[in-house]
Amino acid sequence: MFGKEPENTTVASSQTSIIAQGCTFDGKVEVRGVLRIEGEFKGNIGTPESLVIGKTGVVRATVNVKNAIIGGQLFGNITAENKIELQSGSHVEGDIKTKRLVIDEGVFFEGNCSMGSGERKTPPPAPKPAGDLGKK
Repeated sequence: MFGKEPENTTVASSQTSIIAQGCTFDGKVEVRGVLRIEGEFKGNIGTPESLVIGKTGVVRATVNVKNAIIGGQLFGNITAENKIELQSGSHVEGDIKTKRLVIDEGVFFEGNCSMGSGERKTPPPAPKPAGDLGKK
């Protein structure tokens, strides 16, 4: 009963790790599940299921995640496998790479954005001008 270790010690995918408001973290973080930042973070963030930067969060980092919701400030490049959502009032300076991007009204974004799977569709050949028909 007391002092007994739980039998199932695997990390649930819905588990949330938090860097709370008032906390400062400098370094590299890799977590399973969701990482929520309300404080300050500087460094690298590696592939959590989702990253949530709250309204009070300030992140100076290179970010690689599956999904991201940004409500605070992000300075650095972010790559998301699926989706990035920039909420109203957020501030992002850096390049974004993702398949899907949602930008609310009132967002500050300065940087480049690359979307899609990386495969570009080739356009069909341009039609020949009408005056060139039959000419060789």
